[in-house]
Amino acid sequence: MTEGNNQQYQLTIEPRSNHNVSRRQISEAALKVLYRLNKAGFRACLVGGGVRDVLLGKQPKDFDVATSATPEQVNALFKNCRLIGRRFRLAHIRYGREVIEVATFRSHAPESPKTELNNEGRILRDNTFGNIEEDALRRDFTVNALYYDINDYALLDYANGLQDMENKTLRLIGDPVTRYKEDPVRMLRAVRFAAKLGFVIEQEAEQAIFDWGHLLKDIPSARLYDEILKIFHSGYAVKAYELLRDYQLFQFLFPQLDIYLKSEPAESILDFIEQALVNTDKRVAQDQPVSPAFIFAVLLWPLVHQKAIQLQADKISTLPALQIAGSEVFSQQVKTIAVPKRFSQISKNIWSMQPRFSNTRGKQPHRLASHPNFRAAYDFFCIQSMVGLTTFQLCEWWTQFQIDNPIEKPAHRKPGHRPRRHRNAVTKSPE
Repeated sequence: MTEGNNQQYQLTIEPRSNHNVSRRQISEAALKVLYRLNKAGFRACLVGGGVRDVLLGKQPKDFDVATSATPEQVNALFKNCRLIGRRFRLAHIRYGREVIEVATFRSHAPESPKTELNNEGRILRDNTFGNIEEDALRRDFTVNALYYDINDYALLDYANGLQDMENKTLRLIGDPVTRYKEDPVRMLRAVRFAAKLGFVIEQEAEQAIFDWGHLLKDIPSARLYDEILKIFHSGYAVKAYELLRDYQLFQFLFPQLDIYLKSEPAESILDFIEQALVNTDKRVAQDQPVSPAFIFAVLLWPLVHQKAIQLQADKISTLPALQIAGSEVFSQQVKTIAVPKRFSQISKNIWSMQPRFSNTRGKQPHRLASHPNFRAAYDFFCIQSMVGLTTFQLCEWWTQFQIDNPIEKPAHRKPGHRPRRHRNAVTKSPE
């Protein structure tokens, strides 16, 4: 019997014959890491989402490993290893394009010199190592505290996660308020998992989101950017968007848009956002690429569109109005979510290209189609046509235009190849 934050848990061990986690479902790279750690005398387990998703019959996005080896010991075992992080010291082991994240068993001990909390109870640093039992109880949700031991292929459940999985319940390990104060991003993770798994957030954890959502205001904007991508590129963006608004968390991520959405905008605007997220989920399901620039272009378009109309009323022409509006909206948004400039610029390009789809004469269509962001802008335009914001006939025209005038992809250069430059060429300084 173990105790975690006033909750008692009984370890459940399911032998290989009693569960459906198979090595055939685990990536070759993850198995290599597990076996090498095990052979070197360390305990090594698959843990977290990889175990959870296999049990649910889903294909895991990635595989994480927990071990008794310290980061330095892991680094010594693998030539393809890189140690990262200060807040949480981790090992990343790369096999081609796949990265296996390896974490040492940790113990959540606030009094430890290797654990650092701020005055509000937020974890600033957590590198106090422990055993597997302590590691399980410091994890966030019970369904993420399941371990697959490579030594005997047993499934280890330290926090009643199997029962919660059966009941489709997302439950925090320990007191929800304490856990959210330790790391407010857990509220966003709760929304993401609830959307992805189709689970219901347990009542106390749910209420604490309403009470403590404001803690997200203190999270670094760069970290919120990473979390937003995980949420909207999960393949369940529509449901996650609904839950973020239902739990009143959207206001801490997109404050301007939240105010706008509460002002009862036209149904077509709401339909546009939803349809764009539906399309994004379809692309993820079909293993097609999705871009952060497109998501932000969609979510911020209602604000940009509204601001551009106001500017046009002041005798500013359409294109400059869109450019000014886009810059103003992003200048406010990046205070909350640090969108990299390379993506915010593409979003702005998508917006400024929208009026050009109305010009189908002469060489203008060919010029527009040659733009690097044409395809994203075209998709954006056609989604608008689906909800009545633009004419569907124009979308059809551009669809046929691309069939009649296929765009040639640029020649693929070999990795590391650089085009020859004239020796008198002037090098541009970075912007």
